[in-house]
Amino acid sequence: MTAKKALKFDYVIIGNSAAGIGAVEGIRNVDAKGSIAIISDERYHTYSRPLISYYLGKKVTSDSNMYYRPKGFYKHHGVEALLGRKVVSIDKRIKELVLADGTKIAFKKLMVATGGAPFVPPIKDLEGEDVYTFTTWDEAKKVAKAAGPDTTAVVIGGGLIGLKAAEGLIEIGVKVTIVELADRIFSTILDVKGSKMFETHLKNLGSKVITGDTVTAIKRKAESGKREKGKGKEDRVTGVVLKSGKEIACDMVIVAIGVVPNTALAKTAGIKMERGIIVDGHLRTSEKDIYAAGDVVETFDVLRKVRRPQPIWPNAYTQGYAAGLNMAGFIFEYEGSFGMNSVEVCGLPTITVGMYDAAGKGFEEIVKSGPEKDSYKKIILKDDRIVGAVFVGDIDRAGIVTGLIKDRVKVSDFKKYLLTDEFGYAVFPKELRKERLYK
Repeated sequence: MTAKKALKFDYVIIGNSAAGIGAVEGIRNVDAKGSIAIISDERYHTYSRPLISYYLGKKVTSDSNMYYRPKGFYKHHGVEALLGRKVVSIDKRIKELVLADGTKIAFKKLMVATGGAPFVPPIKDLEGEDVYTFTTWDEAKKVAKAAGPDTTAVVIGGGLIGLKAAEGLIEIGVKVTIVELADRIFSTILDVKGSKMFETHLKNLGSKVITGDTVTAIKRKAESGKREKGKGKEDRVTGVVLKSGKEIACDMVIVAIGVVPNTALAKTAGIKMERGIIVDGHLRTSEKDIYAAGDVVETFDVLRKVRRPQPIWPNAYTQGYAAGLNMAGFIFEYEGSFGMNSVEVCGLPTITVGMYDAAGKGFEEIVKSGPEKDSYKKIILKDDRIVGAVFVGDIDRAGIVTGLIKDRVKVSDFKKYLLTDEFGYAVFPKELRKERLYK
C-alpha cells in the first residue's frame, strides 16, 4: 500500500481563535490567491472565547452569537478549515505537519497560534466526575449541563477566568465559593483597592470569597443510581479540602487558575522558547518560515520593558494580523504592546491599562473615588506621561486615556483635568486636539 501524499498549502495556521483569524486577514490583505489552511482541534467555527461565561449564564442563547466572524468567513477568504483535527507533530526540516489521523500537510509558511492551556495544579482526587476547567466552549457546555439552581460550586482561582466562570454560575443560580491563593482576587490585573471593591461586590451577591488559601484535595463519595442516562455508580464530588485545613461542601469544582502558553507542539519541533515561544519583530520564530502569535508567544511589553506572555484577546488578533502580513511578504514591524483588560463581572465593569500597580520613586498617582464608593479611578504618571490606569464602576473616558498611553503623549498641559468631569478632547491643547480628532 502506497503512503498518501501530503496535502499542500502555501500557508498553514494552527489555531482558529483571534490570532489565527488575524493571520488569515493579514495574509489576504497582501495575497489574494495563496492557499490557506486553518487547523484546530476544536470542532467549532471560530468563536469568541470571552463569551463562554455569557453562554454559561444564558445571556448568549444562539450559537451564531458566539461566532467571532460570520459563518461564511472561511469560504469568503478561501480558507480550508480542518476543524476537529489535532496536529501531533511539526517537521520543520521538510516543512510538514502530521495530524492525529495520520494526514500529512505540507506548508510553505506556518503560523503557530495554539493559545494557552489551563494551568491545573496537583490536587488529590482531582481526576473524575464533577471537576471542570473553563477555557473552551465545550467546557462551558459541560458546566452548563451539570449546574443548576440547587448546585453548589467551588471555583479555584480568583483571576479573570475564575471570576468569569463564577459570573456565569451566579447567573444560573449556583451558590459559588471562590478560593484564591493570592491575598486578593484579580491580583494580576487590579490594584488592592480595585480588588477589594470586586470582593465586596461578589459577597453582596451572596458568593463567598476566600483568599490566601488554596484547594489541596477533592472529597468524593461513591453514589449509587444514575445521574445521567447510561451512567451507573460514580465517585461524585462532595467537597474540597483547603491548605488551611478548612473543608467546603460542594457539588462541583471549576479549576480556573489561569492559562500558560500552550507550547508543547512547538517544543517538540525544536522551536526556541522560554515561558512562551520567542518571536522577533515580524512575529517570526527561530525558524525562518514559522511564525507564532497570540497567547502562546512572548512579546515585548513597551511600558514594563520586558518580554513576557500577554494573554489578551485584542493583542492576539493584532499579532496574528501582523504575522499574516509578514508571512505574505509585506514587511511589517510589530513593536510590542502593553497590558489592557476590559471586563465586567456581575454588573461591575472595570478597565485596567498598562502599569496599573506601579508605585515608588518617579511615579505619581491621581485618584478619584465615587460619592457612593461604587466607582474608583486611578491614573499613574511617569516623566509627564500616563503609564497606567484603573477604572472600576465608572469606565467613562478610559478609551481616551488608553490612547494617550499608547501614543506616549505628555499631559502636563491638561493633567489637572484627567479625572474630572470636564476631561475630554476639549481640554487638550489645540494641536493635540486636532491630531486626536483627525485620528
